Amino acid sequence: MIFKKPVMRICISCRETYDRKDLLKITKDHKQGIMFQKGMGRSAYICKSKKCYSDSKIKKKLQKSLKTFLEPEFIDIFEKEITSFNDYSNKGI
Repeated sequence: MIFKKPVMRICISCRETYDRKDLLKITKDHKQGIMFQKGMGRSAYICKSKKCYSDSKIKKKLQKSLKTFLEPEFIDIFEKEITSFNDYSNKGI
């Protein structure tokens, strides 16, 4: 029987290694812009701990890892997305 290893990624805030399924993926696509949980291109991962996604320097860390400028309204969208991501992960969906 073949066992697959989990795909491990690093949270950009706490620098801890987690399984990719447990992280929020933020992707910068050159045609479609910034996307959450889908897409191909330069990506950053954030774990679902409150300490990481409420970090005061998270915008700067995202800009550095995605190599782009993030608009001020991005943080509002990001906060809505992270709360919905936490709601789905807590329900087991």
